[in-house]
Amino acid sequence: MITHIRGKLVEKNPTYAVVECNGIGYFLNISLHTYSKISDSEAVKLYTYLNIREDAHTLFGFADKIEREIFKLLISVSGVGPSIGRTMLSSMTPEQIQHAIASEDVATIQSVKGIGAKTAQRVIIDLKDKIVKTYQISEDSVIPNNTIKEEALSALEVLGFSRKQVEKLVQKIVQETPDTTLENIIKQALKNL
Repeated sequence: MITHIRGKLVEKNPTYAVVECNGIGYFLNISLHTYSKISDSEAVKLYTYLNIREDAHTLFGFADKIEREIFKLLISVSGVGPSIGRTMLSSMTPEQIQHAIASEDVATIQSVKGIGAKTAQRVIIDLKDKIVKTYQISEDSVIPNNTIKEEALSALEVLGFSRKQVEKLVQKIVQETPDTTLENIIKQALKNL
């Protein structure tokens, strides 16, 4: 397997990058997360994953090893292919995915285009133990936040905001201040809307 590519960035797009290495141009599928981390400078290093199918060999590029590891974990789940894995990494950062899985946040995972309720639950069932052990996430610190987050989202919906409009904001507030109260989450959300 090709583990990484270092070379000249020839082309950069939100969904792919072309890296020239020793006269060969490599087409790498990337996430928005990687796109935002790649500088426009000529020299670039991307960690890679080669997906081999009967009809295609597809190379995926990642800004860091953690993103690649999360991608590999995601595609190990039945029903989650490379395309959905890349979409998840475009919708959320690797840390947000880790937190959503560890806290059993089905709604956050399901908010990704292409993931239904059953697939979101399968992702959590298959990956929760691996995520908690590998990244040493304390289960005690993440489970209460899920309840507080849901209560905050419900309260903001009652106040007239759509769930889609406030979900990422509430998630950000909960991640930045994990020990916060429900009232503080709602106040901060209202200030930022």
